[in-house]
Amino acid sequence: MTTITLQVPDSLGKHDHDTVRFIAAKLYESGKLSLGQAAAMVDLPKRAFAELLADYGVPLLNYPVSEMLNDAEKI
Repeated sequence: MTTITLQVPDSLGKHDHDTVRFIAAKLYESGKLSLGQAAAMVDLPKRAFAELLADYGVPLLNYPVSEMLNDAEKI
């Protein structure tokens, strides 16, 4: 894993744990990280990270309904 140093305002420094979780959640939401990769980034089991996603407004299933319906028609 690569380490990145991020400078944040002092007001966020007190909440660095939350900041890293937020970044991991948003990277998962954007498809840049898998659930497992994002969970590893914040040192949590997948299930705990999945439950955390709601705190940041990130859906667990990041798959558009239209694509689900389209896939279902192919079965």
